[in-house]
Amino acid sequence: MLKHLYIKNFTLIDELDIDLHSGFSVITGETGAGKSIILGAIGLLLGQRADSKSIKQGADKCVIEAHFDLSRYNMKDFFSDNDIEYDENDCIIRRELTANGKSRAFINDTPVQLSMMKDLGDRLVDIHSQHQNLLISKQDFQLNVVDIIADDAKELECYRQSFSSFHDAKKSLDTLKEEIERNRQNLDFLQFQCNELTQANLQEDEQEDLEQRSETMTHSEEIKGAFYEADNALSAEGSGVIDAMRSALSALKSIERVYPFAQELVQRIDSCYIELKDLSEEINSQLERIDFDPAELDAINNRLDKLYDLEKKYQVESIAELIAKHEELKRKLNHIESSDDLLADLQKKVDLLRDKAKGDADKLTKLRKHAAQQVEKEIQEKLTQLGMPNVRFKIQVSEEPLSQKGQDAISFYFSANTSTPLQPISQVASGGEVARVMLSLKAMISGAVKLPTIIFDEIDTGVSGKIAEKMAEIMKEMGNHERQVISITHLPQIAALGTAHYKVEKEETATGTTSRLRELSSEERITEIAQMLSGSEVSEAAIQNAKQLLRL
Repeated sequence: MLKHLYIKNFTLIDELDIDLHSGFSVITGETGAGKSIILGAIGLLLGQRADSKSIKQGADKCVIEAHFDLSRYNMKDFFSDNDIEYDENDCIIRRELTANGKSRAFINDTPVQLSMMKDLGDRLVDIHSQHQNLLISKQDFQLNVVDIIADDAKELECYRQSFSSFHDAKKSLDTLKEEIERNRQNLDFLQFQCNELTQANLQEDEQEDLEQRSETMTHSEEIKGAFYEADNALSAEGSGVIDAMRSALSALKSIERVYPFAQELVQRIDSCYIELKDLSEEINSQLERIDFDPAELDAINNRLDKLYDLEKKYQVESIAELIAKHEELKRKLNHIESSDDLLADLQKKVDLLRDKAKGDADKLTKLRKHAAQQVEKEIQEKLTQLGMPNVRFKIQVSEEPLSQKGQDAISFYFSANTSTPLQPISQVASGGEVARVMLSLKAMISGAVKLPTIIFDEIDTGVSGKIAEKMAEIMKEMGNHERQVISITHLPQIAALGTAHYKVEKEETATGTTSRLRELSSEERITEIAQMLSGSEVSEAAIQNAKQLLRL
């Protein structure tokens, strides 16, 4: 439950520092006094987007902080999963806004992403405002109500997994059908392309080898000239390097006996002589290999032109990519040839997965129908208590195609009296009737999900008198079951039943308009409720009526 709220420099609030209580509390105050401002501040703690314009004029920073008691709600896993320190008796959520537009969020002094704050906020507080009454006409909301009462989260997750598998397989089947159909329409063209590449007899690395041979043959005269010149320099008779080395070797050998140092020189020159002879032989070998054959060059260039044309045609840049394209064409043709078998196998898989999803959907439907009967019964009982003795409330569960939500379409049907046929609730219920239905639903939902704190923002719109008192009794009963219920109200019948009573006030100061929230004493409550009954002039009769409402 929300046990303490601190707000500083938020719109009209200079500083608010107040304790809150368990059970059923009420907040009253004149229109425009600042009740919506306090709700807006709490909304920021629940992960809503911030606006730097919300910071009080003249201030650099706004701080909103709330302390929660989580000791009854078994929420330790959330903190463990997100690596946040856990204190079940004092969970602190803080939001800071700065004038330069920056926003920071903290849970127990640990900086967190806004999405994490929202996740936690959704588990801690539910704010029901007037515009939420519009949700009652939405099928998603109606389905969510039934799912909560059915407590079918495990079955819903199981169904969603089986539906996802079926959906993916169905998508694969549709894709394969489209591919096969396209390929069948292009069968002749595909076959022509495949034959063309087959006849090309493509070989890995062929292009590189041909390009090198073409380059060599094109420059054969230049290459032969270079080799001839090198050979002449090494082995020309009388002037070649080899003959010179042979002469040097012979000269030094003649003095080996009388000059031992010459032996080392002889060995080194001999090594060079052998290497030069080897080089000369290799050059001669290469010289003999270089030969210009115009017919062979034409054949090579023709083959290269063919490969280049194929690469351009198929928009690739190498033989390897052409080979890959060839394999792809063969695969497509094979798919066409074996398409009936492929489609049959995949269709069988789709059918099996559809049956699995349908079976899981049937389990969900059974739980939802049972929960729908429970909701019908409890809502009808609560609405009868709320001054609608002839009310009829039905939930229609109809079948629709399998989707992520299951196979059920949920619709709330309503009639306030016996003479009016049941119709969709959004078409026939008045504002006051919708408010009573929503309160009844919230009472059921809060019991199922055990929300720590529920705030009703003028849910009493459109009702008064005894009905308002009955609504207050339902909210008070909700607050008696380990929940904190806070109602912002303009009705004295509701305000009188609160265990604690807070008042929002607006005052003019030297620095401008400010709003504040304070808890009323017993005497102040009498005066506040009397004012709600009679207006600004509080009569003795109003005082007595207020005491009667307060059961004093």
